[in-house]
Amino acid sequence: MIELMILGFLADGPLHGYELRRRMEQLHGYARTISDGTLYPAITRLVADGSITRETGPGRAGAQRHTLHLTDAGRARLTQRLRDAAGHDITDGHRFFVVLAFLSKLPGPADRDAVLRRRLEFLSQPASFFYDGDRPLRAADIADPYRRGILLSARATSRAERAWLRELLGTDTDTD
Repeated sequence: MIELMILGFLADGPLHGYELRRRMEQLHGYARTISDGTLYPAITRLVADGSITRETGPGRAGAQRHTLHLTDAGRARLTQRLRDAAGHDITDGHRFFVVLAFLSKLPGPADRDAVLRRRLEFLSQPASFFYDGDRPLRAADIADPYRRGILLSARATSRAERAWLRELLGTDTDTD
């Protein structure tokens, strides 16, 4: 997700490393800080593979300032990552929101819709955080008010997201 965020934000325009990290942390959430040890190795890998370039110029107090630019190869890599979003990029809510943040960078509506359909299909499957053997427990099955609260909140969030996805995709069927 770190590389996807780097490529996605640079698709909006060149950024300095500090500004890139600030935007990434805002998207990723302040509870999930992005350390130098995570960000800069990812930038180095993307520079090495030609996805981004780093332009060095004067900064404040004599320190060099690096501006990062997305290359055509980086734009192609971003497009491929978004088009191929699957697995945890679809099933994990935080990861999917990162994909969603940059989905408009996909050039064709058919590719965007395919990603959204994968998410809708996932959300339409019965699931729970709590199970009785292999059977998912519903909120009505749980006496613990806090666990029931988790399920009720998740169900409401899922229902709202499915409604939004169906509206965006122009489908009317609800599997609830």
